[in-house]
Amino acid sequence: MINFKIKIISLFLLTFALTSCEDDLEVKPQDSQTVSDFLNNPDNAVKLVNGVYNKQLDYNMYSFSWIGMTSITSDDADKGSTLSDSGSDKHKMDNLTFEATDISFKDVWNGRYDGIYRANNALFYLEQLAIDATLKNRLIGEVKFLRALFYFDLVRCFGGVPIVTSNIDVNDDELINELVYTRKTKAETYAQIEADLLDAIERLPLKSQYAPNDLGRASKGAAQALLAKAYLYQEKWMDAYDMAGNVITSGQYALLPDYSHVWREVGENKLESIYEVQATLTLGLRDYTNVQGPRGTPDLGWGFNTPSLNLANSYQAGDVRKNATVMFVPSTLWDGFAAPTSWTNPRYNYKAYQSPIAEPWNGDKGTTAKNFRILKYSDILLIRAEAGFHAGMTGEAVDRVNEIRTRAGLPTLTSVTLQQILNERRWEMAMEHDRWFDLVRTGTAQSAMAADGKTFITGTHELFPIPLDQIIQSGNRLTQNPGY
Repeated sequence: MINFKIKIISLFLLTFALTSCEDDLEVKPQDSQTVSDFLNNPDNAVKLVNGVYNKQLDYNMYSFSWIGMTSITSDDADKGSTLSDSGSDKHKMDNLTFEATDISFKDVWNGRYDGIYRANNALFYLEQLAIDATLKNRLIGEVKFLRALFYFDLVRCFGGVPIVTSNIDVNDDELINELVYTRKTKAETYAQIEADLLDAIERLPLKSQYAPNDLGRASKGAAQALLAKAYLYQEKWMDAYDMAGNVITSGQYALLPDYSHVWREVGENKLESIYEVQATLTLGLRDYTNVQGPRGTPDLGWGFNTPSLNLANSYQAGDVRKNATVMFVPSTLWDGFAAPTSWTNPRYNYKAYQSPIAEPWNGDKGTTAKNFRILKYSDILLIRAEAGFHAGMTGEAVDRVNEIRTRAGLPTLTSVTLQQILNERRWEMAMEHDRWFDLVRTGTAQSAMAADGKTFITGTHELFPIPLDQIIQSGNRLTQNPGY
């Protein structure tokens, strides 16, 4: 196998980016080579795209900052850890007192734009590589899916953001000011996401059409699922309903019989999985499990992002999702490990737990091999139900909700309200980084936060602040969100 490294000026970080990988989705940068050498080797096409995938493993993607912004802020979770350990700014995330100078916003912004830059570079070089047309077409689809995913994270967090979809000469100040330092509207950002995903859908194969060693790559179903979600966030109800239906009728996905298996190794890349970040023992997801692992004796992590009492008390009697989501202390865990009273907090995120005795473990809590789930089939069922309810397809909404409830061990319903659908979404997706965004997009954040003892400021907290360092770097060309 050939490992490679391309040095390029980063439009966003003004440093060099590493894009390198092996035949699978694992990247190990080692040997340098010139761009000319790279372009003359068609085998590098897959490796170039793998470099985009592997950005997702970095600390500033789905680790502490993402956890703080998307979960600790919500009524599903508390900061956790100890009173004296603020986690830098996580106490402010918990109390909704965050500011534009907080590190979490800088991490999430930089991480996504680094990924977008890698994606733009991959697309640029793919066009120049002499490779099989079918493979090139698929790889372009994969990269466009990833770029859309990065922009989807950004628009949910910050609203309209700068849109860059091509390589730019770093010496072209006028173009940089126009593209890199100029925010587009929320609608324009979603339009770019839709364009990338519609193109990706046409290019990508079904999940079942991938070879075993390509398991985990973006598929047609992944692009359709993300597009359905993007439509939902824009309240394009019929578009969301139809696109979710395409995923459902594809025959590629189904609910796993046991809800508790979805986030364990046994559930990785299985029928319920639509897209997840691939982690291995040698190249794990940086500090995702570590941040949320139980703190105390024995010490399995930092102890942050603990399920709230509000969440724990919200489940209906008999709902199996409660004990599959909330790790109660003390208790005996699924792998036989006894959770002791010496742990600091009374509850931990069960979905983030990677068993050190029953799952692959290299002894390094910082780089565990647990895959990170981004899109799953139950999410699509709930999108179909919610969009269907708004579009007047109430029978379909009931059917999809009942699929979810049956697995959860709950009785089926004969009719549903919007609030019942949103409740099912909370319980099904709890601690999976959607709750904050769901509250904001449905206009229920203020009341939900008040019930959790937090103050949501309408007109401000719908968006997070643009990182102050980015505004300064832009010479104040980037505009700040209201209230910050």
